[in-house]
Formats: sequence, structure tokens, C-alpha cells
Amino acid sequence: MNTENAHPDRAALSEVGPGVHAWVQPDGSWWINNAGVVFGDDGAVLVDTCATAERTRRFLDAVRAAGGGAPIRFAVNTHLHGDHTHGNALLPEATVLIGHPATRDGILADTVLTDPPPVWTPTPQWGITEHRAPTVLLRDSLTLDVGGRLVELHHPGHAAHTAGDVVAWVPDAEVLFTGDLIFHGVTPLVFMGSVEGALKSLDWLAGFRASAVVPGHGPVLPGLSFPRVLEDQARYYRFVLDTARQARTDGLSPLEAAQRCDLGEFASWPDRERIVLNLHRAYADADETELDLAAAFADAVAYNGGPLRSAV
Repeated sequence: MNTENAHPDRAALSEVGPGVHAWVQPDGSWWINNAGVVFGDDGAVLVDTCATAERTRRFLDAVRAAGGGAPIRFAVNTHLHGDHTHGNALLPEATVLIGHPATRDGILADTVLTDPPPVWTPTPQWGITEHRAPTVLLRDSLTLDVGGRLVELHHPGHAAHTAGDVVAWVPDAEVLFTGDLIFHGVTPLVFMGSVEGALKSLDWLAGFRASAVVPGHGPVLPGLSFPRVLEDQARYYRFVLDTARQARTDGLSPLEAAQRCDLGEFASWPDRERIVLNLHRAYADADETELDLAAAFADAVAYNGGPLRSAV
């Protein structure tokens, strides 16, 4: 299994706006996410953590160095997935953790730390055994004030990547943290949300008029490049929907549909096997049924010819 491009050890904290930093972990594949931090006069707001204790400690060490040891007053989870939330357990006890109610519920129900399925190789070495979930919840919007600096948190109003997606917008720096509403150069994943909703969210994101965009996975985007990436991702979602419609008409399963379709321009994006998971979501939504998570991952592994690539 090829993992040579997955290098979370090459992660770096870079300033993308005045006092706003992105933590980018190449290459943004399975379990290798982005996070960030916003500094105000009396502390910091963290945006997400990382999948493992080792990666989260590196991130927190970089935050302390950049902020001169400024206290982390708030931490925001952009959604429930463990690559963005497992590291919550390492945050200072005094840090107030914030997220959507669906994010809290999903974190508390997750069992991957204690009973990881045989889906990825290698299985990440979590170094964490217990979840920590948000205790301050927002359904629509919430504004944080850190020493006079405002950080706005917004939910798109519908399911997209997940039911509980939240973006962090820093208006004075024009920096947007999108969480996994945006995958830059990496195959998007919406199996726990809605393909239609994810497509709809792209127009909503365009309304922020950002100078810099920190995606959930992949390189940071300058504002001028954001419309192009939004359109790239929109074409992918339309491709998934069109493929699902035709395959359902032809009586194909999601796996058969994925095996038959030509990924075309999207074939070069990492994690191409996510087409199977996304088709499972499109089928479930069209049939108004619950997605069978175990079956979806089993099909993704079959499509991939073995477990999905990851990094320790």
C-alpha cells in the first residue's frame, strides 16, 4: 500500500493573516487534517485538533511558540470526525470547547479509538483513549471575543460534509477556516452528510469573500484561487449525483457504479476510493434510507483492492 505521499511529520504552522495561523499536514489524506489558531490580545482560539496524540502535541507546541504561551481560551470543532477532534483530549482543562450539537453527539458515539475497524493501513497510533466533546453548542452562529478580536462561527443551515459543520471566520483578517466543507486537491468525502447539501454549501462559502482560506485538507488557498476550487469541488459533487442517478436507473449497486464510472479529471486526486462512500450517501438520500456504514466501507476497501492508505 502506497503511503509515501502521506507526511504529517512535515506539518507546519504558517501565518495566513495577521495573528491567524494555519496548521497544514501534507498530504491531507485519511486522518491527516488541517487545523489552525487565531490570536487575540488576551489569548487564542484554536480551530480543530488532530487525529493522534503525537500530531496534536506537535500542533500545540507550535501554537505555544507562535503565541508566546498565550492561553488557549476557546477551541472550535468544525465537525465530528476524529482527524479533527481526537486531540481535544490534550487541550488544557480550562479551554472552552465549542461545536454544533450534532458534532458533540457524534464524538460521544464514536468507537474508533477503542475499536478501530480494519479499514486503514496502518491503523494510526492514536495515543488517546477517551473522547472530549464540546460543552458549548451552537446551532446557527456564535461570535467569540478574544481580547477585542472577533471570531465568527457559522453553520450552513443544512447537512453538508456532516450534519454539524461549522466554519470559523476572522473578519478583520478576512481568513476563513472551512473544515471539511472544502478539500483542496483531495477527493471530498460526504458519506456522513449530504451530496446535495455539500454542493449547496459551496455558494454559501463563496459569500465570505476571504483573502485566505484554510481547507480541512490540502494546501491553504489565496482568496483569488477560492472560486476555482469551489467550482472544482462543485463539478465533483455533480459528477457523483449524475453517476448515482444513472446507476440506480441501470440497477447497479454503489460499488458497481464506482467500478463502471470514469473518474476523469478527478482520478488524480488522492483517496479516489471515496467515490464509493459518496455514492452510498447519494443512494441512501435518494432512497430515503439510512446509510449502512459498514457496507459502505467494505465496498470502498473492495474498490481499493485492500485497506485504505493512512499514516501512523
